[in-house]
Amino acid sequence: MKLWQKGTAAHEKVDSFTVGKDREYDLVLAQYDCEASMAHAKMLGAIGLITTAEAQQLCKVLEALKEDAEKGVFTIENEFEDMHSKIEHVLTEKLGDLGKKIHTARSRNDQVLVAMHLYLKQELTEIKTQVIALFDLLLELAEKHQDDLIPGYTHLQVAMPSSIGMWLSAYAESLVDDLYFGEAAFKIADQNPLGSAAGYGSAFPIDRELTTKLMAFKQLKVNAVASQMSRGKLEKSTAMALSSIGSSLSKMCMDICLYMGQDFDFISFPADLTTGSSIMPHKKNPDLFELVRGKCNSLQGLPNQLALLTTNLPSGYHRELQLAKGPIIDAVQELKSCMDILLFSLPQLKVSQNTTDQKKYDFLFSVDTLNADVIAGKPFRDAYRALGETIENGTYIPNRNLKHTHVGSVGNLGLDHIKAKMETLRF
Repeated sequence: MKLWQKGTAAHEKVDSFTVGKDREYDLVLAQYDCEASMAHAKMLGAIGLITTAEAQQLCKVLEALKEDAEKGVFTIENEFEDMHSKIEHVLTEKLGDLGKKIHTARSRNDQVLVAMHLYLKQELTEIKTQVIALFDLLLELAEKHQDDLIPGYTHLQVAMPSSIGMWLSAYAESLVDDLYFGEAAFKIADQNPLGSAAGYGSAFPIDRELTTKLMAFKQLKVNAVASQMSRGKLEKSTAMALSSIGSSLSKMCMDICLYMGQDFDFISFPADLTTGSSIMPHKKNPDLFELVRGKCNSLQGLPNQLALLTTNLPSGYHRELQLAKGPIIDAVQELKSCMDILLFSLPQLKVSQNTTDQKKYDFLFSVDTLNADVIAGKPFRDAYRALGETIENGTYIPNRNLKHTHVGSVGNLGLDHIKAKMETLRF
């Protein structure tokens, strides 16, 4: 069944190619299509195109379908092109001619637009909840391990003292920046495009302000053409948010993989969070974190993928926009799974003790020695050269007593300042 069918049928090969994986992705979106259809039915009733009683009948069936979709028992058989045709079929089957009235004053473009807006509003909210939970966890661990020193690196060379607490709180603060992208994407999603029809509005006297209120959108996407042009842009803005979070998680997991290695040995995890080797019995591999790293690296290509998909398309609807649906749905689910596994594993972090006491980290403290000489009255450049000579001739003796005091340094992590940043973003 196709909503556009008028007595002729597309070739089977054309049908298969154009539908693609839509049915699979529509199972994710079906509950939101039902939600929007209920708002649409109530609006049709309010303006008199159907009766209030008819609107109620439609909503009753749609509510049941929505519940099925939420439970994962809603199905789209191959005879249906998409969720829209399946839902209208069920309405017609149960309500007769009344079911055929649901499509009055709207288009499938209309439907998928508003379903994507509702879906991404919900998913961005859930991702934000996960990010905040990870932020809280990282700061909790940072406070616990703020005095556990590790070397900091530049160019992968030992540079200056850091700490497990400094490392973890750095990623916590990075997540704040990531949420700024998420907030921007949410604002774009929180606009109601329903009523744009095929992109040029409708001759029916529909009430778009009412559907905006019924679906709890903050704003109406006013211009019908702008509504249609938002398809692709909405997905791309969300992709930017996912990519930003993915960048932070990927970098953190790279650090974890390094720090778990025997040559670093700063941290470890219980054996049941690692995997082994088929031939090397000693191996405890960080597969979990490697996979998060890989998945999140892939997410960073998504904005470009969507940009290339939508580049140079003129205004109005084009079938390529269908191809934006799958990548963003897959990316959302992938990121949520990565967040979930990190929230599960990171509380089990084990930190090695007295790491920087090893002789190979002696030069880690050279900058502190230099600074002490400057504070004692030596010109910086003279002190720098003199200390460099002691390092080169092997007479340098490190002083491991750190006196870092400025906010954001290893001796003063400024965790309260970082917490305050996140407070502006909490629900």
